Amino acid sequence: MYAIVEIAGQQFKVEKDQQIFVHRLDSKEGEKVIFDNVLLIDNDEKVMVGAPNVSGARVTAKVLEHLKGDKVIVFKKKRRKGYRVKNGHRQYLSKIEIQKIDEKTTTKKAVEKKAAKPKAAVKKTTAKKVTKKTAAKKTTAKKTTKKTAAKKTTKKAE
Repeated sequence: MYAIVEIAGQQFKVEKDQQIFVHRLDSKEGEKVIFDNVLLIDNDEKVMVGAPNVSGARVTAKVLEHLKGDKVIVFKKKRRKGYRVKNGHRQYLSKIEIQKIDEKTTTKKAVEKKAAKPKAAVKKTTAKKVTKKTAAKKTTAKKTTKKTAAKKTTKKAE
């Protein structure tokens, strides 16, 4: 039995008791994490494909440790220009172990709750007229001063 699950923005094919490295999760070491975004479940000959997710399915995992990945060197160069830049990067990772894959279908209680609520029965409410008190706002009027500058024209003597 395996499942395809979206964990931290990436899709993984997981099986029970499998250990995988994923992008850093916010949970502490030793905590259980539940992933509800299950895209596909293959249970021997029975395959359930979600659209986009399998409803009611979940994958339970345990966070084993937090660590950093291998260093990746990023080197940029433009020939004959004297441009060289060297950067390094280490990705933060979490090591998790898949403990259980559940393929729950809708339970009887959930079906009863859905059947108990009628769809229609849209109530029309009369719109009350809301009157707003308009408070006189004191606005400070900026005095505009006109600049009357006399233009002095000087004629050049010819």
